[in-house]
Amino acid sequence: MSQYQVKAGPEAYLPPAAASMGIVLPDPGEAHIEGKIVSEDKAYEHCAKKLLEAKVPTIFPGPLVLWKWNEKAAQKAAAVRRLAEILPARIIPMADYRPKYPKIDPEVEINPNHPNLTIWHSNIDVGLFVGVHCHQANLALKIIRGGTNCYTLAMCAQAGHEDACLSFRDATVEKIDELTATIERLKKEGVKSQAEPFTQFKMDRTGRVD
Repeated sequence: MSQYQVKAGPEAYLPPAAASMGIVLPDPGEAHIEGKIVSEDKAYEHCAKKLLEAKVPTIFPGPLVLWKWNEKAAQKAAAVRRLAEILPARIIPMADYRPKYPKIDPEVEINPNHPNLTIWHSNIDVGLFVGVHCHQANLALKIIRGGTNCYTLAMCAQAGHEDACLSFRDATVEKIDELTATIERLKKEGVKSQAEPFTQFKMDRTGRVD
């Protein structure tokens, strides 16, 4: 078993890929927390607490849930919206994987090639990635771990993300809703959200709507 732990950074200018340090992906029905394989139930609890404890909890939805390319994507998008509302959490989309130098607007978008700019701009301390293609997610997660202190969470539709501080695999609408239900339960038990007040921005085809 690897002794390496996938924790929030900043770790180094060139942090190692978690897989190269012996971190393995979870099997179906499991998740990982900081590189340690755990049950999904334990991961739901840990993930919910991290989101509730955060001052700037933020959800980063990717193209797999942003675009209605099938009905399942639309259902996942609705589940992500429910999650954001119950926390509450900001939503900053990762709509485009192409680098955007030097014109990225870090307040309203995140890019896998320089995600640290968005993290730094809004002082994001906990970020949840969902609907991001695996290779782009791992690139972003590694950069974030290297240069920021953001605690990263990932809900992957495939086998999980070893470069996240916490990762679920086989993410479905039901699993997103299970995380939402866990947050609702903790709030009923007296755990309060520490999120700072914010106003969610809105976008249309022409850009930001003020």
